[in-house]
Amino acid sequence: MPTKTSQSGSALKRAVSGPMLLLFILGDVLGAGVYALAGTIAGQVGGAIWVPLLIALCFALLTAGSYAELVTKYPHAGASSVFAGKAFKSPLISFLVGFCMLAAGVTSAAGLSLAFAGDYLSAFVDVSPQVAALLFLGVIALLNARGIKESLSANLVMTVIEVSGLLIVIFAAVWFFRTGEADLGRALTFKPGVNPAIAVLSAALLAFYSFVGFETSANLAEEIRDVRKTYPRALFGALLIAGAVYMGVAVAAAAVMPVEQLLTSSAPLLEVVKASGLGISPRLFAFIALVAVANGALLTMIMSSRLAYGMACQGLLPSALTRILPHRRTPGMAILVTSVIAIVLTLTGSLQTLAQTVVLLLLFVFISTNLAVLVLRKDKVETSHFRVPTWMPVLGIVSCLLLLSQQGLDTWLRAGALILVGVVLHVCARAGGVRPVAPADIELAHEKP
Repeated sequence: MPTKTSQSGSALKRAVSGPMLLLFILGDVLGAGVYALAGTIAGQVGGAIWVPLLIALCFALLTAGSYAELVTKYPHAGASSVFAGKAFKSPLISFLVGFCMLAAGVTSAAGLSLAFAGDYLSAFVDVSPQVAALLFLGVIALLNARGIKESLSANLVMTVIEVSGLLIVIFAAVWFFRTGEADLGRALTFKPGVNPAIAVLSAALLAFYSFVGFETSANLAEEIRDVRKTYPRALFGALLIAGAVYMGVAVAAAAVMPVEQLLTSSAPLLEVVKASGLGISPRLFAFIALVAVANGALLTMIMSSRLAYGMACQGLLPSALTRILPHRRTPGMAILVTSVIAIVLTLTGSLQTLAQTVVLLLLFVFISTNLAVLVLRKDKVETSHFRVPTWMPVLGIVSCLLLLSQQGLDTWLRAGALILVGVVLHVCARAGGVRPVAPADIELAHEKP
């Protein structure tokens, strides 16, 4: 199958195999969320942390089915905004979907900077969390501007480090059981005085943050070998592996430590490893957690800056964002603007509130994608592709609406402010005389060596 020629005139090579894609998605999904939010989830549901994680996994699988169908049906389309453009024929809707992805990425990086600056970092240095978060984002911006070449081998290393930390938690719990002090019953106990169903649904909102990231794999559609067979297998496989690891970690954490101790720490898994008596150096585990968080933030900011650059190239955002650093060939202005926005967002809330904002923004994207599957069923293509049962995108929409109902007013206001900024920028771009091209592919700008 011939590859599509990009706007720069180069063809994208189909070099991503099934195992590579699985590790890419797994590396994007695993890590920062559960490392930092396990205690917060426990504060809402009690010791049954695994239950909202299981619900969140099921919700993620529903929307993943829609991505699997659309990516294999339109293997040259690269993102949710493209699917929206094909389905709804509206440049504004296509823009809003793409901008929600962009805003979610920047907000996620802000939240991850707070996670980085918490108790994991304090194992090495005593510094103000606010100062550490701002310095962290500054370093991420400099690395981004210098030129980060996507390397699947590097992704493999980072993924192995992330997974090793989570497996250490599970092994630590198994080790702790030898002492006779572990309490597996806590993993089946809900918080006293709350309705379990309501508590689980509310906690699933945060748990869902631990599974987001799978949607970015749609941007690799043009580089995957035998995409119509490879993509669904890798997508569902990665989510199921991540879900199994997360639930193992959740049960382990509840069995080793009382809920009260988990929810008072911004590094709950570090506390589990310490309490287990396994003998793992707290600094070693803290380092693993910091690598997971930093890797997530760096990948997120690379994606966000390239998406902002690509949308500007298409006339969807002001043309100033297309300015590149002449020697590094990186989108310097887009990196600067997205980094500044991330820095501002760190001052507006906690990791929990920023994580909820990320989920809210992505829920709009997921609703659009699930609707697009249903609308585009009438668009027949010659080549066979993966197809999900109709009930999956329907339930996917329902699951997104359920999670939206759990969002607080402050989260709606923060997300609304970000979307309003996007609308203003879009209006400025159109007023500048550059006509947006939607639903044409939005390139995420592969850097040249």
